[in-house]
Amino acid sequence: MSARAETVNETGARILDATLRLYASHPVDQIRLEVIAMEADVSVPTIVRRYGGKAGVIVALVRRELAQLADRRTAHAADPVETVVADLVEHYERYGSLILKVYSESPLIEGLAEVAAQGRSYHVDWCRQTFAERITGDPPTHSRRLAAAIAVCDATTWRILRYDGGLDPRETSIALRELLTPIIG
Repeated sequence: MSARAETVNETGARILDATLRLYASHPVDQIRLEVIAMEADVSVPTIVRRYGGKAGVIVALVRRELAQLADRRTAHAADPVETVVADLVEHYERYGSLILKVYSESPLIEGLAEVAAQGRSYHVDWCRQTFAERITGDPPTHSRRLAAAIAVCDATTWRILRYDGGLDPRETSIALRELLTPIIG
């Protein structure tokens, strides 16, 4: 890779990292390109040239984070259920609030709803790959149990256990395993 290409990649990463910090701590309508630029040590025209504006940089950020999450979750899909659940909780501890924020704010940013739908689709596919062979029963029972596993492993379930239920991460892992045990045996 040339020095110029490396600089371009580093600048893009700085912009997305700054956007992530701001997105994690502010409602999307309060995020301004000027602040992203200042945080990333670039100019607003640099952001506009690269991403087209605020919507483009936020969509690029969510796409980047989704790709990283997918790599990590896929790496543990064949592990024992205890490991899968522990990794899932660790994943949600880091990204759960952001995932739920993307879902809730997706109507506010052009293109974000499509990326959120891709994230949902990835979650469903991951659950199918992770649990389909572990679930027994005739086809209707299998389908119902797989749908239940998808719901149990959802970020919303994590949020309910952690925040509404007041569980710590270890207790959340236990609760998720207890919910999955009757489903996957």
